[in-house]
Parts: sequence; structure tokens; C-alpha cells
Amino acid sequence: QVQLVESGGGLVQAGGSLRLSCAASGRTFSSYNMGWFRQAPGKEREFVAAISWNGGSTYYADSAKGRFTISRDNAKNTMYLKMNSLKPEDTAVYYCAAGAAWAKRDSQRFYDYWGQGTQVTVSS
Repeated sequence: QVQLVESGGGLVQAGGSLRLSCAASGRTFSSYNMGWFRQAPGKEREFVAAISWNGGSTYYADSAKGRFTISRDNAKNTMYLKMNSLKPEDTAVYYCAAGAAWAKRDSQRFYDYWGQGTQVTVSS
């Protein structure tokens, strides 16, 4: 069992940066592949980025490539999403998730555990 809590969201101007954190409880955090998803108002939740259990592999949605960086610190039971060059279309609630097999890393229905989300708002 893993409980996830996101933090670090907020209001930022276009072109700015934010770093989201996902703190996990439980001693098995380091065994899980992890992902970030987001849901904008009126839209379906979508994949943003994923990282393998040991941090050795990462994968990004096209919208995140070159601007976002996913990372994790297993000693701290924490995953991060550094977001640079933010755009108004990045405005969404950002969720962290745990548990998918790497082959299913971009599919939300294969993740077992979810956080409550943190709001990111990018003003133009």
C-alpha cells in the first residue's frame, strides 16, 4: 500500500517554472514505477511523464518533452516534476500515481495508487 501526497502547485506567469513533489508513504516506494498526469478543466486526464522504479528510465508526453523533467529520490520517498517554460495550456490539476508496469507507463488505468492532486495555474 502506498499513499501519495502532491505539493508545489500554484500560480505562475507564462514562461515561469514550478517544481511539483509527490511524497509517498510506505517502504515499497522504491519498487514502483511512477507517473505524473494532469487534468485541465473540461478535459480528460492525460499522461505527462513517467519514471521507472530506480530512476533509470524516463518517458514524456510530447507536450512535456524539453520543458519538464521527472526525477525521484528513493531515499526520501519522493518524486518530482520540474516544469520550465510554462504555458497557459499547462494549467491543470497535476496528479502523481504509482504502480503501473513500465510497458503501460502512459496509461492511467494501469496505475494502482493516486494522490489527490495539486493545482497549477499559468497566467498569460
